[in-house]
Amino acid sequence: MNGLSNRVEITEKRKRIGRGGSRGGTSGKGNKGQKARSGAGRKISAGFEGGQMPLHRRLPKRGFKNTRFATVVEIINLEQLERFFVEGDQVNRISLIEKGLLTRNSGPVKLLGKGELSKKLIVTVDACSESALEIVKGRGGEVNLIKEA
Repeated sequence: MNGLSNRVEITEKRKRIGRGGSRGGTSGKGNKGQKARSGAGRKISAGFEGGQMPLHRRLPKRGFKNTRFATVVEIINLEQLERFFVEGDQVNRISLIEKGLLTRNSGPVKLLGKGELSKKLIVTVDACSESALEIVKGRGGEVNLIKEA
């Protein structure tokens, strides 16, 4: 009994792409091409443009950052001196490390004029802004700058 219900396939079944849902036969992947294939997301890098020269290689290189040899200046503000030091204290690298405002391997120290200062202090730093210098001297203190040889 070889009828219509018992037939033998003479062609291969076609590949079924987008099953279910409302996306049609290509399942929202467009028609053919590299990105329509399975596993394409893992094979194509973010800047790949199909063989065209990528944007990050078409644009010129600009600038330079000397991160390896750059000296990082540690900033101390007047408001920190107001909070951590008392009248007549010596403010230098050692006292700043003891108070926890600097670490042992920190770079040069610069005093900036942010905040208020109401105490007479003797400050020894690598650099100082004009406004900070005026405020410290106005309170009767002094600022000594460390000269590098």
